[in-house]
Amino acid sequence: MADTVRFVIPADVDGARLDQALARGVPGLSRRRARVLIDLGGVFVDRARCKQAGRIVRTGQTVEANLGGAFERAVGAAPAGPELALPIVYEDDDLIVVDKPAGMVTAPTPESDRGDALDRLRRRPGAGEVFLVHRIDRPTSGLLVFAKTATANRVLGQRFVDHDLTRRYLAFVAGAVGDAVGTIDQPIAGQRAITHVRAREVLAGGRATRLTLELETGRSHQIRLHLAALGHPVLGDTQHGGDVARQFRPRPPRLALHATHLGLRHPITDAPLAWDSPLPDDLATWCQRLAAEPTP
Repeated sequence: MADTVRFVIPADVDGARLDQALARGVPGLSRRRARVLIDLGGVFVDRARCKQAGRIVRTGQTVEANLGGAFERAVGAAPAGPELALPIVYEDDDLIVVDKPAGMVTAPTPESDRGDALDRLRRRPGAGEVFLVHRIDRPTSGLLVFAKTATANRVLGQRFVDHDLTRRYLAFVAGAVGDAVGTIDQPIAGQRAITHVRAREVLAGGRATRLTLELETGRSHQIRLHLAALGHPVLGDTQHGGDVARQFRPRPPRLALHATHLGLRHPITDAPLAWDSPLPDDLATWCQRLAAEPTP
């Protein structure tokens, strides 16, 4: 398959979705892979990048599909080990809320393999369009919302921009975090980033603290970066935690971070909705070991 394929929408494809047109116009490209390519930003319609699989195309438009290394890495590797389950917490005609397991990517990236949460939802029997609204990191577990219509996607996306929703996380961090820490207001990549510390429980004889945190903004890796800068990195964070997080014993089973609560207004009815996810078994068992250590 060539790295770049260009074609003009013929009359018999007028009014089709973009992912359908790609599957028709690019030899060997399935509709599922077409959606991955669109999510990666590799598709242009009349020279303008398009990341909406459901966009309607018209006769005479020129479509360009860039099928380079990023796309091949995203779809070419088989998942490592058994496929992770993706529990659905809530679903209606407009949105889906899932409880993503640690180790699963939210949506395709140039470095990800197949089996991401977005792709799973789109591959369900009878599934229609599913839109990515927000992400949580691959090693983080917890609640994620996806939209099922373009209108719901637009409304939910704006709610995230306006911070008009509630997101709480549980994190286990190195050291004893004092009561003086209430709000962390520290920019990330030049953008304002605010994390509120709502509750704390000192564990492991003062060597660790369980924190409940609420995001006011949603920058990439925000909680992990804020806590590392505070000197209390998330345990198991091999990327930002340094030796303090990596050498902690008993070793956490993975990144000790979980998206435990999501509250928002329904994008269509405006009714208040909220979901809670308990600490997963792997972290809960490890937490019991921490709590069993005596406090001096």
